Amino acid sequence: MKQQISIIIPTLNEAETITHLLNYLIENSSKENIKDIIVVDGGSNDGTQQLASQIKNITLLNSEKGRAKQLNYGAKYAEGNILYFLHADSFPPKNFDTLIISEVLNGNEAGCFRMKFDSNHWWLKLAGWLTILPWKSCRGGDQSQFITTSLFKEIEGYNEQFSIYEDNDLIEKLYARKQFVVIQKWLTTSARCYEKYGIWRTQYYFWRIHLKSRLGASPRELTSYYKNNLIKT
Repeated sequence: MKQQISIIIPTLNEAETITHLLNYLIENSSKENIKDIIVVDGGSNDGTQQLASQIKNITLLNSEKGRAKQLNYGAKYAEGNILYFLHADSFPPKNFDTLIISEVLNGNEAGCFRMKFDSNHWWLKLAGWLTILPWKSCRGGDQSQFITTSLFKEIEGYNEQFSIYEDNDLIEKLYARKQFVVIQKWLTTSARCYEKYGIWRTQYYFWRIHLKSRLGASPRELTSYYKNNLIKT
């Protein structure tokens, strides 16, 4: 069976990056490897939908807000036998499609790329370097996520109870199955969250969220903590 990728991008007010990302994906992949590119919008009011719809051969879907819900919704419409979930501010390496398909053909049904931030801050450079390592604690959604459609269905996709941390919950399931590989090529992601809320403040609360999850906090508790602390204004 020919391996083809469905790229699924959840958006919510991503007008600043969506056009650049979609053009980048088209220019840095092979048409024969990409079955479809799906943008799943959660109710943007900044023109994201209009911008995405202007790019040829892009499927634009409207979904209930919530990244897990948007990702699952996109997966329902995907026609590829490999799903590639990508944040709207993350840019995978050139020929990412070939790299992903090669891993699948080698028996690796899920994984991600190593990641670096578009920042020269020493801590963010170190945090990016740590994604080279195979440890589960070094994983996150910004690294993107590829997974075969069959395995995604087998693990029942993203848990929609999570408003945040849905990526890590999925990664937890994959590590439990010993089905995860880190492709040793760099994906570049935005440091905008760190820049907006402060690098040390953001990192501290991310660590706290990881710890709370390990100690058994519910999806609702994680969301409440995130909203009341990190993004509290």
